[in-house]
Amino acid sequence: MTGFVYIIGAGCGAVDLITLRGLNALKKCDTVVYDALIDTELLTYASDGAELISVGKRAAAHSAKQENINALLVEKALAGHTVARLKGGDPFVFGRGGEEIAELQKRDIPFSVIPGISSCTAVPELAGIPVTHRNVSRAFHVITAHTADGERDFSRYAALDGTLVFLMGLGALPEISAGLVRGGMSPETPAAVISEGGTAQQKAVRGTLADIAEKAAGMTAPAVISVGETAAFVFSCSSQPGALSGVSVTVTGTERFTAKLAGLLGSDGAIVRRYSHLRIVRKQVIPPLEGYGCIAFTSSYGAEMFIRHCKEDRIDLRSLAGVKIAAVGSGTAGTLADNGLTADIVPDRFTVTDLADAIADSAPGKVLLLRAALGSEQLAERLAKRNVSFGDVKIYDTVRRPGMPAEHADTDYIVFGSTSGVRQYFEGGSTISGRTKTVCIGAQTAETAKKYTDSVIITADPHTAQGAAAAIKGDRK
Repeated sequence: MTGFVYIIGAGCGAVDLITLRGLNALKKCDTVVYDALIDTELLTYASDGAELISVGKRAAAHSAKQENINALLVEKALAGHTVARLKGGDPFVFGRGGEEIAELQKRDIPFSVIPGISSCTAVPELAGIPVTHRNVSRAFHVITAHTADGERDFSRYAALDGTLVFLMGLGALPEISAGLVRGGMSPETPAAVISEGGTAQQKAVRGTLADIAEKAAGMTAPAVISVGETAAFVFSCSSQPGALSGVSVTVTGTERFTAKLAGLLGSDGAIVRRYSHLRIVRKQVIPPLEGYGCIAFTSSYGAEMFIRHCKEDRIDLRSLAGVKIAAVGSGTAGTLADNGLTADIVPDRFTVTDLADAIADSAPGKVLLLRAALGSEQLAERLAKRNVSFGDVKIYDTVRRPGMPAEHADTDYIVFGSTSGVRQYFEGGSTISGRTKTVCIGAQTAETAKKYTDSVIITADPHTAQGAAAAIKGDRK
C-alpha cells in the first residue's frame, strides 16, 4: 500500500516558528527526511521509533543530491510509510519543493504541502527590519544569490523599486553590494545582514552598500541580506524584563526536562535553545514487592516507571500501606504525590548519599532501589556501608534518540541534568564552543562533564531545574 508524503515548511530558526498544521503532521509520520537548517528540536516531536534521515542541504557543507532526495521520498512512500519532508523555511521559496512534488506526481504518490514561515520576511522582521513600509517601500523582491547557472549580474536588480532581500548570499556580499552600486544604486543606500536568524545566535549588522561587506566580515551562514530604505529602521522587540535578559542557554536532556527548564529560563528573559537528545526506556521488570519495607526512587523518571508498572500489572496502591516511600528530592516527591503516593523520606540535600543516610536512619527494613541503568552506584554503596539490606533494580535506561544529529552549542551556557546526558551528548559527536559555560545538576554530573570538556563548570545547588536556573542567575551577577 502506497504511503503519504507531507512537504512541510519547518519555518526559520527556532522550533516554535513552525506552523501548528506542520507540527501536527510531523507527529503522524514514521519517516522524517530533514534539512540541515531546521531546528533539531523538531525531531523530538516525531513518533517513537520514527526513522530520522538527514539530507543536509546547507551551503558549503556536504548534502544529498536533489535527485537522491527525490528518489528517497518515492522509496519510503512506496514502502507504505507516512513521510515528513521537513524543509527549512517554506517549501516553495527556493526550497525545491516543486521538484520533489513533480517526482511524487510521476509515481502517483499522494502528498500535501504545508507552508512554512520564510526567512525572506521573518528574519529581517526578527531583527526589526520591515520588508515594506508605507511611503518608503511598497514592494519587496526575494532574490537568491546562489544560482544553478552561476549568473552573477546583480546590477540588474538595482532598478527595482522597494526592498531587496537576498538569500544564500553571504559569500557573495562584496559582489552584491558592488553590483548594485554599478547598476545605479547610491553607495549610501541602507543595507543590513542578519546571521542565524530566529536562533539564540542571531546577529545583525547595519550599514550601507559602501561598507556593509566590511561590517559583516566574519558573520556565519545562513544569513539574509536586506537592501533598501527599510534596512535603516530599528523596530526590534523590546527586551524582555528579567535577570537573564539576552542570555543564551542550551538545555539538554529529555523532552520533559528541557521543556521545564526552558520555561524557567525563558520567564527570566533568557534565549533558550532546547536539545532534547535523550529518551527514557523501560529496562528491568519490578520484582514482587512483598518483603520490602521501603521503596527508594532516585529520579522522577523512576517514579513514573513504577506508577506505569502498577497500572499495567493492576497493582492496587493501597497494598503499599506500611511501606515507606523515599525520594531523592522535591521533584521526585512531587511526581509521586501527583500519582497518590506521599514520600515519607526526603533528605534536606538532594543527593543520593544523603538519601541513603536518611533511609538508614529510619530503619525501614529491606529497601527496593528503583533507579537508572547508568545511574550512580553511590546510593547502593552507601546503603551497604550502613548495613542496610536492599534489592537493586535498574528500572529504566536513558538512551540517545536514534537519528538525532550532533549539536554544537555556541551559547553562553549549556545545562546537563544527568551523567548519562553528558555522556550521550559528547559521545554522540556533539560539541560546545570555547565561550560556553557548563552547568551541571549534581556533583556526579559535574565530575563526568570534566572528562569531556575544559569549559568552566558550575554545579547547581539544589540539584533541580530550579537550581540550574538559579546557578546561571548567580553567575551573571
